[in-house]
Amino acid sequence: MDIGQLLATAANLMVTGMVGVFVFLSLLISAIIIMSKLASRFEQSVATPMRTPSIKAPGVPSAHIAAISAAIAQYKNKQKL
Repeated sequence: MDIGQLLATAANLMVTGMVGVFVFLSLLISAIIIMSKLASRFEQSVATPMRTPSIKAPGVPSAHIAAISAAIAQYKNKQKL
């Protein structure tokens, strides 16, 4: 076999493989689209109840904020030493 025949065989095999993959992926995408349309046709709408918060959080107490601020200030002062 000469190089021309080898290249022609390689190109033929490559094109055949690419066409096969393209056809497979096209069929796969078509099947997914069809199943999605069928599933949406039979889908039942489920009403989700609105939940209201049972306990309203008033926020962070000012004593906690003061303690955190003091701890941060103390940490920064220790880092300077």
